[in-house]
Amino acid sequence: MVKEGYLYGLPLVLGAGILLGFGMFQPAVFFQLGGAVVLVAGLFVLNFFRDPERIIPSSAGAIVAPADGTVVEVKEADFSGEPVQQVSIFMSPLNVHINRAPIAGVITRINYSKGSYHVAWDARASVENEQNVFTVEGPQGKVVVKQIAGVLARRVVFWKREGERLEKGERVGMIKFGSRVDLLVSPGVKLQVKTGDRVRGGSSIIGISPEPAS
Repeated sequence: MVKEGYLYGLPLVLGAGILLGFGMFQPAVFFQLGGAVVLVAGLFVLNFFRDPERIIPSSAGAIVAPADGTVVEVKEADFSGEPVQQVSIFMSPLNVHINRAPIAGVITRINYSKGSYHVAWDARASVENEQNVFTVEGPQGKVVVKQIAGVLARRVVFWKREGERLEKGERVGMIKFGSRVDLLVSPGVKLQVKTGDRVRGGSSIIGISPEPAS
């Protein structure tokens, strides 16, 4: 459980308990219905901030998913004048929202930019939405991850700093309440996913590097 889950979820559960407690001694339906609604909201928040352990693939060439969710787009794209393959993952409010490092390496760049709030599965979200973009370079080369805010998710959280070294599958941040994460890899990477596939951050293999750099 991410610590924010306790900060947001436990007060709701406590409030629900108080309302339901009043409902046991008062005939007013308000306390019973209100308590039930608040309890459901509290359980939803606690579930949203869950942080399960993951088994990270040991294969040196494996590039893992940076997020849980459904692959909504796989395409060739351009990033900073270089050709890349883009894999976009939609994170619904029911998915785990912890983001993870797709490869081991060093964070060479972090760039946060404000923007619009298109729905996360809209292709325009990759370019126009508020987002945090970070680049990791390691033995497998360079990958770029975009944490993209959506209609509901208006807070991107990133816990790392430029120059920090990451392990593959390491937790790096999260996006709150529904969002999208784009993974950009080189054209030489052999992708292992297609549109519609469901992936799990840190454990699902998105692609295989052609050969780890020496």
